[in-house]
Amino acid sequence: MAAARGGAEEKAEEEGGEAAAAAAPGRGQLFAAVVDTFLEKLVAAGSYQRFANCYRDFYRLQPELTRSIYDQFVSQLQASIKEEIQEVKEEGNLEALFNSLDKIVEEAKDQEEPAWRPSGIPEEDVRSAVVPYLLKHRAYLRKVLKEKEEENRKLAESVLAGRDRITELQRQIQDRKRAWQAISKEQRELIMTFKEPQ
Repeated sequence: MAAARGGAEEKAEEEGGEAAAAAAPGRGQLFAAVVDTFLEKLVAAGSYQRFANCYRDFYRLQPELTRSIYDQFVSQLQASIKEEIQEVKEEGNLEALFNSLDKIVEEAKDQEEPAWRPSGIPEEDVRSAVVPYLLKHRAYLRKVLKEKEEENRKLAESVLAGRDRITELQRQIQDRKRAWQAISKEQRELIMTFKEPQ
């Protein structure tokens, strides 16, 4: 009987825990609750009694008007603070950040291994954080180096091919120059043979 009661209590606790997790407010709601609590405490700290004490003479002459001024002051103050906080939320994109943080927390609940914590030995902590980055950077640099070496190899081949082409063109020029000189020499000899002897 006690075992059955214990099992029922455990089941109720599990269901209560699940319901509490499902009903747990998000960070945006918590932020709004904190702001509301702050405003309540601010209004409580600046109570009507304190306001009236600050303006005693005016309060004695016209208590209803003093109350009206206080009510307007408090409502304007609350509206102004809420407006400023809303601007901060919009400029800082707090809703999206709160939702993102809630999502990260939800994802972390399923994670079985513990999150990283500093070991207390700064050298090891720095090494564990820096070494993976440096290894990744080294791999990137090696990749870039291979690409540059391949590019340089292709450029060297292109330069060598250009040099071979220049050498070939120089040889062709020399051959044509010799051929032209030979033709020119033959023309001169031919002209000389046609000239009348003197």
